[in-house]
Amino acid sequence: MDTFTIAKIFIITTLSFLIALFWMPFLLKILKKYNVGKKIRDSKSAPVFAKLHKKKEGTPTMGGILIWGTVLFLSLFFYYLKDITNLEIFKHLNFLSQKQTFLPLGILILSAVAGAFDDLFNVKKIGPNGGGLKVWHKILIYTFIALIGAWWFYFKLQWNMIHVPFVGNFEIGWWYIPVFMFIIIATSHSVNLTDGLDGLAGGTLLSSFAAYGAISFMQGRYDLTAFCGAIIGALLAFLWFNINPAKIIMGDTGAMSLGITLGIVAILSGYVLLLPIIGSVFVLETLSVLIQLTHKKIFAKKLFISSPFHHHLEGKGWAEATIVMRLWVISGVSAVVGLIIFLLDKSF
Repeated sequence: MDTFTIAKIFIITTLSFLIALFWMPFLLKILKKYNVGKKIRDSKSAPVFAKLHKKKEGTPTMGGILIWGTVLFLSLFFYYLKDITNLEIFKHLNFLSQKQTFLPLGILILSAVAGAFDDLFNVKKIGPNGGGLKVWHKILIYTFIALIGAWWFYFKLQWNMIHVPFVGNFEIGWWYIPVFMFIIIATSHSVNLTDGLDGLAGGTLLSSFAAYGAISFMQGRYDLTAFCGAIIGALLAFLWFNINPAKIIMGDTGAMSLGITLGIVAILSGYVLLLPIIGSVFVLETLSVLIQLTHKKIFAKKLFISSPFHHHLEGKGWAEATIVMRLWVISGVSAVVGLIIFLLDKSF
């Protein structure tokens, strides 16, 4: 590895941030022009949520376009520029490769398009209570995309191994397919649940992609690291406009695509079992929903004021910015813990 490889990652990350920051005002203008604003569920189906978030009604949504649009542009820009100019610098800056980044980029775009449909349904008030797709509809979409990814990994790449830190590698045969699908579905749904407060999903995704970017770098997967850097740069630009009070909301076109892509990157790294640690906030949010549903089923009453957990904290009177910042801290520390485990595993 030469010093330019390190510089390449920072160049891609910085360019991604600057490009996304540059065209965000144009995206905002278009979304406002066509009234692509968030619709809040009615008070009957979600009384606590409606009370706390009614003021956010009409905030431009589908902000995820900024993130995956920037990553797609940068990926294709350097990929084709290297052939058009035949200059060495552009060959070095290209990070789109069949072994490392074709699949995560393809999955990112495919899932972003699927998420965009849910956002549009929400804007047009299509679906139950005008809230877009039902949860099981989304899970079906996650399942379909996960099935494509599982088929590619198992049959095309011939992956069937799970690495357990400090223990070793285990070949699990065809069980790799359902395990892969569970990881993708769980990750995408968890990120979607977390996307409920200004800046929350963006900040926690930032820590997670940074951790897996670092892992990929230490494994010599520099194109995958640059890909994570492109996502990080675009996420930073998005957060510039998404922190409280948000001028734009990520929407499913961002949360769905980034959640699925995070799962794919984690699997590519070989350290997918670190994902529950690195993405601890996503686990917390999902567990709060599962506990709430189970408690209501058994005891016929809520355990939390509202779920996911960030809405429970809102119901207890916590300021939105306080909740987000503290969960960012938890996410950052969790990412570092994941990296420590990775480094120790590599050492022994």
